[in-house]
Amino acid sequence: MRLAMGADHAGYALKEEVRGYLEKLGHEVIDLGAFNAEPSDYPDFAEAVGRAVQAGRAERGILICGSGVGVCVAANKMPGIRACMCHDHYSAHQGVEHDNMNVLVMGARIIGSETAFDLVGAFLGAKFQSQVERYVRRLNKVMAIEARNMPETAKS
Repeated sequence: MRLAMGADHAGYALKEEVRGYLEKLGHEVIDLGAFNAEPSDYPDFAEAVGRAVQAGRAERGILICGSGVGVCVAANKMPGIRACMCHDHYSAHQGVEHDNMNVLVMGARIIGSETAFDLVGAFLGAKFQSQVERYVRRLNKVMAIEARNMPETAKS
């Protein structure tokens, strides 16, 4: 799978570990930074990953910051991005299966590399259950909220 990854300075070290793990599994990773642990701003990386997913350059995205909160908030400001912070196995796959989550968010100050590897595996192994009518209905309602609340100029 082709994945876009980004992290701020607080998530840099975990991003590097997860990127290496994904590449060993045979995934193609588009690394959108940060490229070091110097202080940086999480919205820049959230937007870069979101744009890659929006444009179809990546099938899914992974974002990491200190807590996960900042990149999650920023990424969800983008049309079509469904970013969810997950620190447990169930949420990492259920978010895809029920809600069509396309960006996994993790907090580097909350979890370690082994948990991150588990979450990434659950996220990548999951598929949206489009045959379940209530999940499709709910996703359509979420997309309708997005359409009503994001100006047309922001959707491009």
